[in-house]
Amino acid sequence: MKNLALLFLIILAASCNNPKKNSITTNGALIPIAYAQGFRMLDFQDYKILEVTKAFPNSTDTLRYALVPKTANPNLNLPKNITKISVPLETVVVTSTTHIPSLEMLDVAHTLVGFPNLDYVSSTLSRKRIANNKIKELGQNESINTEVLLELNPEAIVSFGVEGQNKSLEVAQKARIPVLYNGDWVEQDPLGKAEWIKFFGALYGKEQLADSLFTEIEKEYNRTKELVQKVAQKPTVISGAMYKDVWYLPKGESWPARLIQDAGGSYLWADTKGTGSLSLSVESVLDKGQKASYWVAPAQYSSYAAMRKANTAYENFEAFAKKQIYTFALKKGETGGLLYYELAPNRPDIVLKDIVHYLHPDVLPDYKPFFFSPLEK
Repeated sequence: MKNLALLFLIILAASCNNPKKNSITTNGALIPIAYAQGFRMLDFQDYKILEVTKAFPNSTDTLRYALVPKTANPNLNLPKNITKISVPLETVVVTSTTHIPSLEMLDVAHTLVGFPNLDYVSSTLSRKRIANNKIKELGQNESINTEVLLELNPEAIVSFGVEGQNKSLEVAQKARIPVLYNGDWVEQDPLGKAEWIKFFGALYGKEQLADSLFTEIEKEYNRTKELVQKVAQKPTVISGAMYKDVWYLPKGESWPARLIQDAGGSYLWADTKGTGSLSLSVESVLDKGQKASYWVAPAQYSSYAAMRKANTAYENFEAFAKKQIYTFALKKGETGGLLYYELAPNRPDIVLKDIVHYLHPDVLPDYKPFFFSPLEK
């Protein structure tokens, strides 16, 4: 009995001497996140815990980061599985073009010091900084130039999660450069993708600005969505195109499919399960979609001539014959990067208005589309 009593006292003493380790995910105030499924934040007054629960599809690990103000106690006692990030960031490397709009919207684009494959960047502001040698080329995302990266020595690297290890990022971590994983690309709710601006807001101490920006995007998206709810007819829509005789198009629960549905379109594969792409034969797509009224996002095609040259089967679709195909491939950055891939996830409200403008011209008659354009001849 004496031994049991002694063991109990030891356990009790240990728990009292290490309260933060036992309460790290239970005593913080949950910061509201409305749509995003892949991250959450807890406010502990002196610092915040950022948890990324879906860094990549089917991820089962939760990645935790302690966002600690630079003015806080440097001896904060944190569990080993939580990465400490000193905020606000003053220098950063990001690895996806979808991260760049958040930095620009939060007025912290000047903190970006490196990026892999700069040709993909389309933003006019960031291209100007590239031209002025303010953003360094880091090579390829899968094999970042670690020599340049270590020379830059950013306060953090924001990457996107994939299964498997990125050895370049392992080198950075060994050099005590924190690596955060951003899962915005995994989200399928259009507003869920956009809400990741709050992820960046927390890294820069700009939570209020991030909330305000997202609230405006949410307001415009839902306002546009409500306008098309009153439309009686929903035109049929197909999407995608062929690659090596396989037609790839969005599954019914995917981000592109959701946008078409919210824009008042009847996407012909809306009833399919999953969030990735369907791989179909041209015969099956013809069978179901030959008479579709509209064709939205025909991969990266920019003209009818290019589509006809690639495969004459495209001519059998009514949307092709009636010139009712709309593409995002015409809006490019100065080095060829597609602006849609960079900015669209952050601005689903603009994407939605673009699609509504073409599917329901009377709903937004004075609107000038930003991403989408009629396919060129």
